[in-house]
Formats: sequence, structure tokens, C-alpha cells
Amino acid sequence: MKQHKTFMQKPADVLRNWHLVDVEGKVLGRVATEIAELLIGKNKPTYTPHVDGGDYVVVINASKVAVTGNKKEDKIYRWHTGFAGGLKEIAFDQMLAKSPERIIQKAVRNMLPKNRQQKLRMNRLKVFANDQHPYQNELKREAK
Repeated sequence: MKQHKTFMQKPADVLRNWHLVDVEGKVLGRVATEIAELLIGKNKPTYTPHVDGGDYVVVINASKVAVTGNKKEDKIYRWHTGFAGGLKEIAFDQMLAKSPERIIQKAVRNMLPKNRQQKLRMNRLKVFANDQHPYQNELKREAK
């Protein structure tokens, strides 16, 4: 009887691709899971859980992302500064006007596993408010 071997990818063998994701009109949570899957590398047949084998992701039109229901008015981002009375909050629509890139980054970060690879994966996420970005060459090279 033939024995099958389990494939384990080595960090030196990782090949990283570039993906362009246009979030114009797409729902925030659904697109965040797709982006997280690309950053983790689960879309590849060489996926190995303990090796960071994900790809680079360039997100454009972050200012045109959609949310369902009343989240545009009701969703609030909260954080604490660490000082007494330091609870800060900002509404979704204010965050969308101020820095739409952070909305995508926060959503994707929360979709990623909370482990040592999270920061490495987030470094490969490039988010832009409009459709202009400096990664045209990498995307063109990948298309060939």
C-alpha cells in the first residue's frame, strides 16, 4: 500500500503574488474576509498553517466601501488611550470621511488570526482611498 506524505511548505519556498481588490460598492465584512484569505494564503494549494505563505494585496477605492443596514449611522469605533478617562470613539461616517484606509485595515486585522504572523500579514496589505496607487509595476509583472 502506498504511503501519502503530508506537504509542509518551507519559508524559503514561499512565492508571493500581488492581488488588486477594488472595494467600490462591496460590503465591508465580505470583502475583508476575502482579503484576509489572500493574506493568509489559504487560496493556495501549498497552504501550511505555521508558515506565512500569503500574498500581497492592494486595495483601491476604500472611500467607496459599502455597509449593510444602519451601520453607516450606528457603527462606532472605540479605543482607549491608556490614561484615566481616555475612552475615545469615532463614528463610521466620520472615519470614512477622515481616513477610509483605516476602516479596511481594522476590518481585515480583525479577520486575521491573533498570532505572531498577524503583523507580517498586515504589512503586506496596501490600502488606498481612491484608485491611484504606486504598485502598478508589481501588478503588471504578476499579470505576465
